[in-house]
Amino acid sequence: MNELVARLRAFWDGLSPRERWILGVALGLTAATLVYLGIAAPLVDSVAHSRERVEAGERNVALMRQWRRQLDEVNGRLAAVEQRIASGPRENLRTTLDRLRTQSGISKFDSIDEKTTKPSDRYRETQMEVVLKSVTLAQIVKYLHEIETTPQVLSVKSLRITRRADDPELLDVRFVVSTFEPV
Repeated sequence: MNELVARLRAFWDGLSPRERWILGVALGLTAATLVYLGIAAPLVDSVAHSRERVEAGERNVALMRQWRRQLDEVNGRLAAVEQRIASGPRENLRTTLDRLRTQSGISKFDSIDEKTTKPSDRYRETQMEVVLKSVTLAQIVKYLHEIETTPQVLSVKSLRITRRADDPELLDVRFVVSTFEPV
């Protein structure tokens, strides 16, 4: 190591003052460039990247708060429905639908069939597929309104309405109604 320092000192002493000045400026610029590229530039990039990460984090926090509000709203509605299921009347679905049909002025079902459902560990779902033919729009609207507003928790899962070819004033209606009971 001492030999290398001695050789460098000899080289330096052999230079003219002008050459020493040029070499000093070149070494200073090289050192400044190395410091900038090795320390300053990575720090500047890190700060800029940190700002981007903070902004992304703030957007994520706002999105999570929005999702939390939506989740709380859905949980509130679910709790209300579960309360209605637990405390509501438990009448046979076929009987309920028949009573509501009579109240709506519809003379008869063309068919009413129970559908199988997937079992749940908390609730038992009962579904009925109802077919009505040659009913008026007013009758079906009243019937669906009765279904939706009855104290028993009923839900219309699907609904298909078609006009009759023989009388465009009359409708053929097919829908599925569902109710739940605690297991």
